[in-house]
Order: sequence, then structure tokens, then C-alpha cells
Amino acid sequence: MDYSNIKLLVLDVDGVLSDGRIFMGASGEEVKAFNVKDGSGVKYWQRCGGLVAWITGRESTLVANRAKELGISVLHQGCKVKLPVYQDVLAELNVAPEQVAVIGDDLPDIPMLMRCGFSAAPRDAVEEVRERVDYICTAAGGEGCVREVVELILKKTGKWDQVMERYLAPENKD
Repeated sequence: MDYSNIKLLVLDVDGVLSDGRIFMGASGEEVKAFNVKDGSGVKYWQRCGGLVAWITGRESTLVANRAKELGISVLHQGCKVKLPVYQDVLAELNVAPEQVAVIGDDLPDIPMLMRCGFSAAPRDAVEEVRERVDYICTAAGGEGCVREVVELILKKTGKWDQVMERYLAPENKD
């Protein structure tokens, strides 16, 4: 696997960036939890020049707010069939499938996972997904699986040192 070829990270949301649980209040408001480690991983990926797209089956203002907070400009919600959207994103960003890493956890993600350069799933993804991916994370969905994949790719490509430089710079030392 040539990890240096990966330019775009495509993420599902529920079950990948969140643990898949949705809390609903009496008046219908939704609450989801996002892991800050995943958010940091997305930012590290972006700082190293990587592109990010989120393709999710549900629609949620919370997801749009989190995407905005992380600087995700390619967000597609309400995608019951994800493959056409995925193909449009690749065309829009001028990225070939072999230049894409996809993280998904459930059946609607399989078409994307089977058409990318590197596929990954959280530890708690459904069996049919785990059987078809290149990498199964030690972390579950919403528990740092995105950060795990980002670190894996950046370390394999030697770009993790670029991330670490920021925190090891002389001005950050005691």
C-alpha cells in the first residue's frame, strides 16, 4: 500500500465520527457526541495538505455545525445512496479513487469502501464492512477511529513529524 498517494479522506458520520447513538429530546432536538481526538485528527490531516469530505445518510444541523467548526467544506447529508455522491465528490475535487481513504461502519458505506485506495472501519463496524476493509481500527466509532487512521497514514508517509514539529517547537517548551 502506497499511503503517500492518499489525498482525500472521506468519512461517514454516524458510527464513525460519532458512536452512532442519537439522543432525542421531547421536542425533537437531537444531541450527538463527537470525539475531540477525531476532530484533532481531521485538523492534522488538513494541516498536512489533505482534503476531507463527509458523506452521511442522515441530516442534522449538529453535523453541519461540527463540519463548519472543523473547516469541512465538502459535506453531503441525507445521502441514502452514497456512491453517486462519492463519485461526484471525487470529480469535483479532481481526485482518483486510488487517492482516497474511506472510513465507514455500515452497509450504505460498502460501495465507497470498495472503490478507494484505502478503506478502514471502526472496531464496532458491522461484520459485512469489517470483512471488506483494508484496516479495522482498534478504536470504535466516536472513540478516536478517525484520529487512528489519520495517524496511521501520516506516520506511514513521514508527515507525522510535520504535525509534531508544531508542538515540539522551542517556543512551546518550558
